[in-house]
Amino acid sequence: METLTPKQIVAQLDNYIIGQTDAKKAVAIALYNRYRRMQVPKKLQQEITPKNLMMIGPTGVGKTEIARRLAKIVNAPFVKVEATKFTEVGYVGRDVESMVRDLVSMAVSMVEKEKFNDIRPEVRRDVDKKLVKLLAPGVKKEQKQNPNDFMSMLNNMQNGGQGLGNIFNNADTVDEDPDSNAEVTDDVRNQRLSVKEQLDKGLLEDEEVTIKVEESKKVGPMDDQMGQMGLDMSGMMDSLMPKKTITRTLPVKEARELLIQQESQKRVDHDEIYQKAIERTQNNGIIFIDEFDKIAAGDKKNSGEVSREGVQRDILPIVEGSRINTKYGPVDTDHILFIASGAFAESKPSDLIAELQGRFPIRVELNDLTEDDFIQILTKPDNALTKQYVALTKADGIHLTFTKESVEEIAKIAFELNNSNQNIGARRLSTVLEKILADILYEGPDMQMGDITITREYVHDQIGKIAADQDLSRYIL
Repeated sequence: METLTPKQIVAQLDNYIIGQTDAKKAVAIALYNRYRRMQVPKKLQQEITPKNLMMIGPTGVGKTEIARRLAKIVNAPFVKVEATKFTEVGYVGRDVESMVRDLVSMAVSMVEKEKFNDIRPEVRRDVDKKLVKLLAPGVKKEQKQNPNDFMSMLNNMQNGGQGLGNIFNNADTVDEDPDSNAEVTDDVRNQRLSVKEQLDKGLLEDEEVTIKVEESKKVGPMDDQMGQMGLDMSGMMDSLMPKKTITRTLPVKEARELLIQQESQKRVDHDEIYQKAIERTQNNGIIFIDEFDKIAAGDKKNSGEVSREGVQRDILPIVEGSRINTKYGPVDTDHILFIASGAFAESKPSDLIAELQGRFPIRVELNDLTEDDFIQILTKPDNALTKQYVALTKADGIHLTFTKESVEEIAKIAFELNNSNQNIGARRLSTVLEKILADILYEGPDMQMGDITITREYVHDQIGKIAADQDLSRYIL
């Protein structure tokens, strides 16, 4: 954050979003204000709350993309939710507090991934040692049944050991050393030296190896309901019941990643991860609430319908600042940045309750996309649609090229379709392109097409008649 000024943030957003300068400036300022807040005295920091935004504009003009890219630029926890999925307290539906819980879960994943990356070199070395032992196993010893085994388990349990877990797992643990019941002879040692050398050179990545891994957790309806109350049901069960293991045969490259993931989970301090994730959520979290206009009832009577105003009143305390219990710990929402979004075609922001309006002081209107905007969207961004299709068809050995005239024709058709039918913004470009390239995408894998150039004439032949026919375009495009 210290190196990204508002101008630099906007410059990065320009790589992905065409136009909408006012909206970009507004979110860049709101984001940089967080850095400014951290520079003021601690006592004053608590008084400075984020200036939440409301983005108003039709679908497909870049509202969601601006918020999503913004979070990626600064590596901030980010969740997108639809206001229409929430219901007033007392009705069946998602609790509004779940948006904060989802944000914390996202932050936990981010911090955990960072911690895993920090220890990955060390963990990989240990995992590779284990893989060498598995690829070149020792000579199995004869196992004799010892009548004292069961008594030793009971004694272990009395001393606080894991005897019961061994009974459940048949002494089959993930941490079991491959050499625990094997003898390592001189021949085995020599074989392992050879295997290690090949493994280091990457020559055994596709070789199959059998490993023991923890059985993946199954999330049931009860876990989700407990999560709504801020309780970690699966965590409680894990502490009571021993972990089950399963045997899997995988290529070395896949087995390594599974073992690294498993070993990393054991080596990190999860309490520290949860604490850092909560701090990151509280100071850097971004919640993007889409379809905000759908909970603005206005003058409409909602007979038999879940109260939209009730949903607004449930969202209000979270936006104002409250403490939400999550399975990772309590989270304060005072400094989370909320970005609301909606078309407001059938309602207006003033239809929202006054208290909620006041919590979104910054409002920016996003403009309808022009024909020139469509041309830039097709060619300028790093992830432009034409670049995506060029990359996709390259997998079939096709070298696809779009002429300047063909791009202009695609933009013109998409713009006219938005004007004559419902305006769905830049999403119309995907519809038009899929129709134009349908034959190439279908025939490509079975034919050696080589170089293909998309010209204005080709675009017109593929889609011109459909676009010109109002009835056809309404249903097809």
